[in-house]
Amino acid sequence: MIIPLEWMPPLMFGGLVVFMIIGYPVAFSLAAVGFFFGFLSIDFGYFTLPFMQAIPGRVFGSILSNELLLAIPFFTFMGAILEKCGLAEDMLESMGQLFGPIRGGLGYSTIIVGFILGAITGTVAAQVIAMALITLPIMMRYKYDMRYATGVLAASGTITQLVPPSLVLVVLADQLGRSVGDMYAGAWGPSLLQIVLFAAYTFYLSIVKPEAVPPVPRTLFGKALLIKCAWGIIPAAVLIFLVLGTIMMGLATPTEAGAMGTIGAIVLAVVRNAPLTRFDKIAFYGGCAAAIVGFLIGLVAFKSLAFQAAFTVMFAGIVWLCWRAWQVKELRELIVQAFQATMRITAMVAFILVGATCFSITFQGVDGNRWVEHMMSSLPGGVWGFLVVVNLFVFFLAFFLDFFEIAFIIIPMLAPVAQKILEPVVGHDAALIWFGVMICVNVQTSFMHPPFGFALFYLRSVAPKEVKSSDIYWGSIPWVLLQLIMVIIVIALPQSVTYFLEPPSTIDPSKVKIDIQAPPSDDAAPPVFK
Repeated sequence: MIIPLEWMPPLMFGGLVVFMIIGYPVAFSLAAVGFFFGFLSIDFGYFTLPFMQAIPGRVFGSILSNELLLAIPFFTFMGAILEKCGLAEDMLESMGQLFGPIRGGLGYSTIIVGFILGAITGTVAAQVIAMALITLPIMMRYKYDMRYATGVLAASGTITQLVPPSLVLVVLADQLGRSVGDMYAGAWGPSLLQIVLFAAYTFYLSIVKPEAVPPVPRTLFGKALLIKCAWGIIPAAVLIFLVLGTIMMGLATPTEAGAMGTIGAIVLAVVRNAPLTRFDKIAFYGGCAAAIVGFLIGLVAFKSLAFQAAFTVMFAGIVWLCWRAWQVKELRELIVQAFQATMRITAMVAFILVGATCFSITFQGVDGNRWVEHMMSSLPGGVWGFLVVVNLFVFFLAFFLDFFEIAFIIIPMLAPVAQKILEPVVGHDAALIWFGVMICVNVQTSFMHPPFGFALFYLRSVAPKEVKSSDIYWGSIPWVLLQLIMVIIVIALPQSVTYFLEPPSTIDPSKVKIDIQAPPSDDAAPPVFK
């Protein structure tokens, strides 16, 4: 019996769903389904064995040699270091001092710190755990509504999924074939709007239910408050520039920026947690001074000897402080733990990518892309019907799959259709950026709802026993609704994504003419300069 070609794509998708319901690892499920239907298709004559040679070619050519994906281990390692170095504590304490005396002040400070940490680390676990350990006991002490407290902590941790330099945006840029810089630029509008939505909900509660978000008295004033805020904000600003500023200014790729951020996180961990000797202080302050001097020299004499000398001094200080990090036992153990966490996540991503490649090659061979395009383009409602159905589909998939699985399985199927359908609305260059940011806003909810609401699991793991699990789950509902409202805003207002993008070029390459003058012959008169 030969299975008709038009049945193969839905059977492949259904087989994958069955494997995942059983609970078999997704990476191996993808590979198993891909190979099974691949050899079945060879037997049926839909394609030949040489077609399957594209699998190792893509694995070694597009995955293992993809420099963009190197950003994943760098950002993961940086997040693991920052989780323990005390930066989140100082930022939360300083913001708590600033906003505490107003109703909902601890909520505002949690939202702002979540946004700032999101612009540094790009990891949810580090944010939720760090903020919950610091802020939740204070909220409990001052009788904050427990459902609001747990909800704002979990939601503020998931902001990092949308705020550049989010790992989600890096992976989406790779899968959609768009630049990371454009994806970051498109995400700024929705990320800022989401902060406004979260703050507006807190303000609403402070009016209709003021006892749920009581004020917290300030304990620092004047110079002490200024120093506390500077100690929490300045290191964060430096790391944001190292990671995000260098990318947006075109000075570094995401991978290079991740590497610089990792080094910055290690140096920050040493300065904040290690017993500094006199030479350590000289290396740190001397390196900072050399960086400032080198920056000023670079504005007027880039690549001059003085510029190179200044940055040589800075690099020497960094090397010494990194060596000190390895010498201190506590920091060495932290670095080892960060390496282990990074290897686990990177290996998971690599295996999912390899499995997704096996699945997608076979899926394309049996005209799966055409099947998806026909199914999606025939939906009622045109563009808006497509967007509503896709977002509902991704929302419900997020109940069972994490982001990486959605990105590597679903996005490659939908990207060609999205490009074709959305291009008339926002143009060729912005179509997939709009689509990718929209999906990014949507998959935030996967961290906030059961059964795989990882932000809720992280919060439960560090919350005191007095905090009920029911409060954590019920408390997440308003914030999930706010995230879904954000999805609706991005669908209805594509300008929220496209506003920060560079306008498309109006030059038609086919009409560009280049005139090259022939060099003068030897016997021609030499040019006369006046």
